[in-house]
Amino acid sequence: MMTILLLFQTQGGGNLLFALLPWILIFGVFYLLIIVPQRRRQRDLQNTISNLKTGDKVITSGGIIGTITAVRDTSLLIRSADKSIIEVARSSVSGLQAEEEKKS
Repeated sequence: MMTILLLFQTQGGGNLLFALLPWILIFGVFYLLIIVPQRRRQRDLQNTISNLKTGDKVITSGGIIGTITAVRDTSLLIRSADKSIIEVARSSVSGLQAEEEKKS
């Protein structure tokens, strides 16, 4: 009985490390494959939104495609295809129209 107890005591620390190692590896893979690229895309989108200017063709998250006619601090005035002008928040811009066409 004593030898069994000693056997478990000596292997307890090593088994914990081997039990956690797959979880650590899974988290590392998810971090590299999902979190890092998403952060990069978000940073690029924020840079694009901050550099918007009059005349840029944008696509909003609601699917509206139009040309920027005026830039304000927190919003943009966009002229859509039917020549109506709408005001949208800067955060609703999902990208430039030229970039979206290149991806397709």
